[in-house]
Order: sequence, then C-alpha cells, then structure tokens
Amino acid sequence: MKTYMHFRTNIAREKPSTHLGDGTSCPFCDRDTIGREGVIIKQEHPFLLIENKFQTLEEAYQMVLIETESCEGDLSTYEQGHLHSLIRFAITSWLEIENSGQYRSVAFFKNHGIHSGGSIYHPHMQIVGLANVDYREHVSPEHFAGYMIDQSPGIEFNLSSHPLSGFSEFNIVLTDRAKLDKMADYIQMTVKFIMNHMNKKFKSYNIFFYYMEEKIIAKIILRAPTSPYLMGYSIVQIPNHLEEVVARMRSIYF
Repeated sequence: MKTYMHFRTNIAREKPSTHLGDGTSCPFCDRDTIGREGVIIKQEHPFLLIENKFQTLEEAYQMVLIETESCEGDLSTYEQGHLHSLIRFAITSWLEIENSGQYRSVAFFKNHGIHSGGSIYHPHMQIVGLANVDYREHVSPEHFAGYMIDQSPGIEFNLSSHPLSGFSEFNIVLTDRAKLDKMADYIQMTVKFIMNHMNKKFKSYNIFFYYMEEKIIAKIILRAPTSPYLMGYSIVQIPNHLEEVVARMRSIYF
C-alpha cells in the first residue's frame, strides 16, 4: 500500500533557491540572522540544527542540519576531523529525536545536486519528524544487502543487489556504534566515487539514513533523471555490471 504525505505548495513557493547561483543570498551563511530569527534546536560549532523556516509538509516537523559556516566544501572534501564530528553530531541528534517518542518515525537524509531534490546549495541535511508515517514500512532487509565492498566486525559496506529505486545504491550497515567514524569514512568514499568516477554528467546524490532493528544504515544513491519504468510502473531496474562497479571501487580505495 502506498503512503502519501500532503505538501503545502503555498509555502514551497516562498522558499529561496541558491542552487543555480541566481544571485539570492544564502540564508544558511548568515549565522547572525539565524541566531536572531531562527529557532535553534541544538548546536555544536560549527554545526547547527535549526527549525526549517518553510514547513512544507503537513503533520510533520522539518529541521535543517547546517554542516558548515559557509557554502564552501561538501562531504567529498571535508577534512577527516570535520567529517567525523559532523556524522557523530548528525546521527546523535537524529536518534535523540527518534527516541523522544514525539513522532511515529523520524526521517534523516541529505540532498546534493540539481537532480537530488534539493534547493539550497549550502551543505546541509534534513531531519523530519513524521507524526503519522513510518518510513520503515516500505523498506526491507533485502534493500540493504548486496555485493560486498568492505567489512569488519560491526560494519558492512556493499553495493545493493536489490535497490529501492534502481541502478547504483551503496549501503553501509552499522551494528556497532563505536564504528561511527568508519561509517563516516565509507560515506565520504562513496560520495567521492559518485562525483568523480561514475556518471560525471549527473553530479547529484542522496543519502538516506534508517534506524531498524538496532542497526544504523546509510544508503547513498547516485541521482540522475528518474527511469520512466519506476515513475510509471514502480518497476526497479538493476544494472548488469554491479560486480564491475565493486571491483572498480576496490581498486581505487582499497
């Protein structure tokens, strides 16, 4: 059965867009204005978790996690200390909200690039408390299994053999939270691979996080124009060169 959420188009029209450099000033660079006018939920310099000014979803509470003080940088370029601190702050904040009992589930994801569904260039993630929707209803363990890239006790890194939306989906499955820094390293490695060694025409990706059966899971997806089979028929396409992708990634990073 499909799950539907109601979208407030009147509010969405008010959102700024700095994705394409249209001259609009970036609202996430102006920390002074955020401090005066925004609702700051949590902060740990340079990271900020704030209330999303544009609550476009009904029966949900939308938050933005700002990753940097300026528009410079991205997950693919962060120094290791910044990367590790960011992922620890982000996942800790997400799970605190998840465990608060205020919401049926709490979605946590990142958009990057024009094909990802994002509108603001400044590096950020989103945490969304869903009052009546459980995002886990439409995923299953098979979506996070696949061709092994690397693994060690408490963490597994693979390329999905049964993707949710098709083509290239990388999974990081964490069962030992002491390995959060390793998860961060795998995430950065995947983003670098997507941006530099896959389809260079579409430098966009999403990262989706899941909390299931005491596991923390990250799924990183290369984004390009969506398949008509998926859009029109919910048919997922699986490419026939997944093992080649795994071999190429291993040759570069391992």
